Amino acid sequence: MGTKSELVYKLQQDILMWQGFKPVAAGKAERIGLGAIEDAFPGSVFPKRAIHEFITVFPEDAAASDGFIAGLLAALMKDGAACIWISTARRLFPAALSAFNVAPERIIFMDVDTENDALWIMEEALRCEGLAAVVAEVDALSLVESRRLQLAVEESGVTGFILRKDARRMASTIATARWQISPLPSVLEEGMPGLGFPRWQVNLLKVRNGVPGNWVMEWAGTGFLEVKRVLQQDGWSADENRQIG
Repeated sequence: MGTKSELVYKLQQDILMWQGFKPVAAGKAERIGLGAIEDAFPGSVFPKRAIHEFITVFPEDAAASDGFIAGLLAALMKDGAACIWISTARRLFPAALSAFNVAPERIIFMDVDTENDALWIMEEALRCEGLAAVVAEVDALSLVESRRLQLAVEESGVTGFILRKDARRMASTIATARWQISPLPSVLEEGMPGLGFPRWQVNLLKVRNGVPGNWVMEWAGTGFLEVKRVLQQDGWSADENRQIG
């Protein structure tokens, strides 16, 4: 009979298994370069076999989310796998993905007429093990629809990203994580002309069995740069400004 702490730990691991999180062998955790943000997830590993939900009510938040997801795709697609991006009114300029080290020709863009079509295609695409990720832009996502998508990713291991655009239809879902990405002014290096790297306020609103948080992140050309961690509960923040990955 183990100690109380050992029993609690085993129960936590069993719950994670039931919810689709697979245990990672010691020393084999694959981090994707998000630094302290990854520590917010169970096992300090970004969950790939999961649905990630991004709240993109305003156009500027949608653009910021596109950029942040592109940075994630750069890590998820590094082994040569492709990605599918589905929408009914796409605003993303494919060539801009190259700024985040993503080859636009490895993204299959599917522009459809209805959101039902978008969700059906996403569910089917998530079952394709050869893909790295599937992204879909929709106004809303129901609990039942999110459950179907989660079952699909648990079978294949493909990562799913949902961009939700209608604040009036924010129903509960079983998404592993809920994000809100907002743009921040870029910062130029002293003496350098032009624009600085993209910078975002990254708010991890919800994470299943993890710890939500708020960070300031920057895309530094080859990867994410953690600029600041904001600990809202204590009213305290710390500037770090360090390269990740």
